Amino acid sequence: MKNLFVGNMSFQTTETDLRALFEPFGQISRVHIATDRETGRARGFAFVEMPNDAEAAKAIAGLDGKEVGGRNLKVNEARPKSASSGPRGGGGGGGYDRDRGGDRDRGDRGRGGKQGGRFSNEDYRDSARQPREPRW
Repeated sequence: MKNLFVGNMSFQTTETDLRALFEPFGQISRVHIATDRETGRARGFAFVEMPNDAEAAKAIAGLDGKEVGGRNLKVNEARPKSASSGPRGGGGGGGYDRDRGGDRDRGDRGRGGKQGGRFSNEDYRDSARQPREPRW
């Protein structure tokens, strides 16, 4: 079972269009077009599941770069969602961040006081406190 990512799609592409595009390469288990939660509009990418790995490889080879709806499709094997990615691909949640050179144990504050993308009270320890606005 292969899950294929189909990117750079026209926003008007439907599930029927994708099925018609992939069926010549083999059997399709499922088609999922990603839509925006608030507007319901397509987000320009989809996932197609194909049970046969050889057929999926043929579909990737045959459809990657093909023009559909005025756009060149990007078709490849879908990567699994990483455990730390958030709704906007935030990634990371603190701790040692090898890519950025940060280390929580050192108290690394060399990046504007941010640790792994979050603020801490230590960042403002030496600052004068601002008066609060009245709540009326």
